[in-house]
Amino acid sequence: MSQTNASEAQANEVNASAAAPAAEKQARRNEKVGQVVSTKMQKTIVVEIEMRKAHPKYKRVMKTNKKFYAHDEQNSARVGDVVRIRETRPLSKLKRWQLEEIVRRSALAQAEEAASLA
Repeated sequence: MSQTNASEAQANEVNASAAAPAAEKQARRNEKVGQVVSTKMQKTIVVEIEMRKAHPKYKRVMKTNKKFYAHDEQNSARVGDVVRIRETRPLSKLKRWQLEEIVRRSALAQAEEAASLA
């Protein structure tokens, strides 16, 4: 009896270990939140991320800005929007990010939408 229980437990371990990589098959992608600074290209937005980092020697907190090109399939983002972008496969020479969601609309974008509906 103990041998059958041991073999069942071993079989369950094998099944559980086989299921774990399937669940983690899609790796967790890097995400960043930033502000849209340009939408002049088709299906592409430029997102500026502000990073705060302490100086290694002087410990003063410094701000650095970096721009990322992101893919926006529906051209839904507007200048000034706060968006979340996710890392993806290379889509072009500069685009390695994809628009995940629009976190907050800018006041200017909301005014444009209201004017177009009226």
